[in-house]
Amino acid sequence: MVLVAATLFGVNGAVSKVALASGLSSLRLTEARCAGACAGLVLIAGLRRPGSLWLRRGEWPLLAAFGVGGVVFVQLFYFLAIHRLAIGIALLIEYLGPLLVAIWARTFGHEVVRRRVWVALGLSLTGLVLMVRLWSSGAVDGLGVAFALVCAVVFAAYLLLAEHGVARRDPTSLLAWGFLFATLFWTVVQPWWSFPGATVERTVPLQGHLAAWHLPVWALVLWVVVLGTIAPFTLIVAALRHVTATRVGVVAMLEPVVATVVAWIWLRESLAPVQLAGAAVVLAGILLAQTAR
Repeated sequence: MVLVAATLFGVNGAVSKVALASGLSSLRLTEARCAGACAGLVLIAGLRRPGSLWLRRGEWPLLAAFGVGGVVFVQLFYFLAIHRLAIGIALLIEYLGPLLVAIWARTFGHEVVRRRVWVALGLSLTGLVLMVRLWSSGAVDGLGVAFALVCAVVFAAYLLLAEHGVARRDPTSLLAWGFLFATLFWTVVQPWWSFPGATVERTVPLQGHLAAWHLPVWALVLWVVVLGTIAPFTLIVAALRHVTATRVGVVAMLEPVVATVVAWIWLRESLAPVQLAGAAVVLAGILLAQTAR
């Protein structure tokens, strides 16, 4: 489930890039993503188990923290980071999150984190360094690094909150409430009456090798909502019923590998031999993590 989710997230990066090239801002795309996912998840939960959506006494603080502190802030601080850093560097720093989860599990959760998980994390981070060629990035913006580090912390918090929340309710209703609080947050920050509706009605080329093909922006946003949000988020949270947040975080590192390969095939973004080597190292770390039963 985590592998499929990471693959969908990786493909979603290229789809989002095409949508953003239409003039739709990153924050508006995130707002539409949260609202669309909220509507879809509420519909699915209502059809499957209507009673699962009832809010239990004392449960809303966890759901609000999951929605705003996890769903919203991971995306918000990632976008803030990539305004000042190269996307690859921001993504590399964000994926320190799984390492923070492992440290939390060992220090505060009193869980036994097997030695090979630490080796797997080290391999995965090393592979990510190779993929983004950190040594050739030049000067790194300090505030951008700070935003990316905050993103890593809230990414770790998201995984831990999801692991805690899925013990109390099913993944679909947990995500439905999380995205509802995220949508409420964005509605206050960016009121819907100011949403650029004309932008989503435009038809844009798909760029790169698919430049001859055109789609309306709303179709790209629909992809982002359904296959880039509802499906992968549900798979990630559902997976937490079967594996720990530590292992989910490690396996999720497949996302930047998929994103890089898709950008190379679709958007004609170059992929150097050292980046291919980095992808292989990340995959080695993922496979090693899978053996840590």
